[in-house]
Amino acid sequence: MKSVSELKVQIFADGADKASMLELYRQPYIKGFTTNPTLMRKAGISDYERFAREILQSIPDRPISFEVFADDEVEMERQARKIARWASNVYVKIPVTNTRREPMYDLIRRLSADGIQINATALLALDQVRHVAQALHGGAPSYISVFAGRVADTGRDPVPLMKSALELMAPEPRCQLVWASPRELLNIFQADEIGCHIITVTSDVLKKLSLVGKDLHEYSLETVQMFHNDAAQSKFKLELTPEERPVGSLR
Repeated sequence: MKSVSELKVQIFADGADKASMLELYRQPYIKGFTTNPTLMRKAGISDYERFAREILQSIPDRPISFEVFADDEVEMERQARKIARWASNVYVKIPVTNTRREPMYDLIRRLSADGIQINATALLALDQVRHVAQALHGGAPSYISVFAGRVADTGRDPVPLMKSALELMAPEPRCQLVWASPRELLNIFQADEIGCHIITVTSDVLKKLSLVGKDLHEYSLETVQMFHNDAAQSKFKLELTPEERPVGSLR
């Protein structure tokens, strides 16, 4: 098994907690950051621009993706151009469609052609990958985020889909494939094995990096100890019935 330092896939931290982001920034294996409106809401952020500018001031030298939050193309474009001006390491996340199923391919094409670094997001299907890759042709450096974890949630194996996505993107050397929404640490190694460029990883999954290569017998023992300790702390008891008491016992 590879160590984390041997992985070719770039690990991006996915989250919106400022303290956690700054702590991860100190880790050399974290090559970039991503966030989205849902993560920001969970983190209690109410001032979008203030949060983004504070993060960019503290993390000036690694790519960071911030997402537009409008639902119509005109306002999406206004927000995208504004966000892109905040710093040179910004990638603007544009959803593949709006809530009315209207594709944002033309918007992605315009922005990328104007030199804005795009992170096309919320893709799950290969036809979406093909259209977005075509829209990004000849434009600025960009990411295509395929939500492999959500694909897996539907009972489908995401690995073949991600391999096919890489093939579709091969003619576009300035586009990098992002394995988004991973569900477990194994996904990092799966992404690395197929040659995926980037994987976004949340803090709860990143915490498991210390387990890489761990002895399985030792891990088994720790699991047994956990069950035993939790049962003891819960003070579980199964009282003896009269039938279970030893012969001659008065108790």
